[in-house]
Amino acid sequence: MKTGAKVLIEGLLRQGTKTIFGYPGGVVLPIYDVLYDSPLQHILVRHEQAAAHAADGYARASGRVGVCLATSGPGACNLVTGIATAYMDSIPVVALTGQVPTSLLGNDAFQESDIHGITMPITKHNYLVTRAEDLPQVIAEAFYIASTGRPGPVLIDLPKDVSTGEVPDEIEFPTSVNLRGYQPTVKGHPRQIERAAELLTKAERPLLYVGGGTILSGAEQELLALAERLGAPVTTTLMGLGAICGDHPLNLGMLGMHGTAYANYAVTECDLLVAIGARFDDRVTGRIETFAPNAQVIHIDVDPAEIGKNKSVDVPIVGDVRHVLAQLISRLPAGSKTGPWLARIDQWRAIHPLTIRDDGLLHPQYVVRTLSELLDGEGVIVSEVGQNQMWAAQHFCFKKPRSWITSGGLGTMGYGLPAAMGACFARPGEQVVLIAGDGSLQMNIQEFGTIAQYRIPVKVVVLNNGFLGMVRQWQELFYEHRYAYTELPPVNFVGIARAYGIDGMVVEECGEVREALRTAIAHDGPFVVDVHVEREENVFPMVPAGAAINEMIGSRL
Repeated sequence: MKTGAKVLIEGLLRQGTKTIFGYPGGVVLPIYDVLYDSPLQHILVRHEQAAAHAADGYARASGRVGVCLATSGPGACNLVTGIATAYMDSIPVVALTGQVPTSLLGNDAFQESDIHGITMPITKHNYLVTRAEDLPQVIAEAFYIASTGRPGPVLIDLPKDVSTGEVPDEIEFPTSVNLRGYQPTVKGHPRQIERAAELLTKAERPLLYVGGGTILSGAEQELLALAERLGAPVTTTLMGLGAICGDHPLNLGMLGMHGTAYANYAVTECDLLVAIGARFDDRVTGRIETFAPNAQVIHIDVDPAEIGKNKSVDVPIVGDVRHVLAQLISRLPAGSKTGPWLARIDQWRAIHPLTIRDDGLLHPQYVVRTLSELLDGEGVIVSEVGQNQMWAAQHFCFKKPRSWITSGGLGTMGYGLPAAMGACFARPGEQVVLIAGDGSLQMNIQEFGTIAQYRIPVKVVVLNNGFLGMVRQWQELFYEHRYAYTELPPVNFVGIARAYGIDGMVVEECGEVREALRTAIAHDGPFVVDVHVEREENVFPMVPAGAAINEMIGSRL
């Protein structure tokens, strides 16, 4: 006979799990006892929220399912923000939580919480396991659900008596999963493909609007082939950065509230908008009724619930992005008629380039651009949330998919440091750099302890302005400079890092930036670069005053 805990670990190994991020507690001790002799690598975080974010970062960097583990009650509840973050960005994570014994469920036992109920709105599916013999099937289903269709987090709640319960040694593990009622559509409907091809062939001003679903699908080659066959410019969401090489001539960069001027102008003037793995979120569209006002709309997404949810479309196509794009390409003639359209966009680029001031002051945009030059498309960039996130998105040249990891949908401060840890385990040997703000970094700064313990080679670049910068910026623009509770006291980040055994340096002059970043990149192990940037530097949309995007921002306040 073997215990449910042993069945759990065996099931994880069968699913290809190599690394778990977790924190032990009473009801999960049977699982940790099995982990002690297991080939699985367990990373002891300093807070359960970090375990969820690390599993999320691991999944984004690798394309595989990330796994986290927490005990019952507060441990499970501490995972909630991380699970919600993964849910909003469609990231495949399996969260394992301990639970009080089944005989005590509903009795308000010590460290009992209804994590099954709590996480229903923020998981793709979840399980409360009540019999150890159900574990093989539950584990197989959880990984299948998390990683197929529109990916997302799945939670498995494990009462202690399920972990200690015994099952026969010869218990069988399923080799495949077939769930009635869950059959994600992969290929687009032939008639819809034909309709889309007809519109694409006729369009004179097409625009491809690309979201994170393109990266999740692994459709970067098909996207490039479609764009080049059509001669169609490409604009990406925050989550879509890296789907097309940042310096490709057809790439217009990010659109929306903090997008480039020429991307937003292109949306307004295009006659056909092709939304690919994107969901028309409010940060992109603003007033939805004025978004792409002159365009017919094709919407491609694996999740039928997203199509037509925010924006009416002319041709809906449900299916996996990679397969649908391949279907479309096969029906399109070679050659394009978009020369005048591209020339017009080039004029917008020339008039409204994405530039930074060269005045000798230490601007955060310069730090990001210098880092981009030094890495030249290699490695993984992770960001925290706030101004640091937008500066990174605007000024780093992402050349590959899965080279950019950030919290988009939920906008979770404190996400970046643990997510960068996860990325390091997903992509060993590659450079992983966290671009952080001083506010966000302090949300999970205790993970310096995890980084030091395992010598995780994360390079942390702090764009330190002593403010909760994005909130302060809105107070400046819309609340008459009434800076209510957004100024932060000075923090010695390098001193804190050194207290954990992590090296670092402070940068206060523009001329010190390049050498400091070179030092960090070359350093064998984790390193912190604390850059004291211009305090009141703002992130602005790249559209000039009076343009539609600025009106959009006003409508959001």
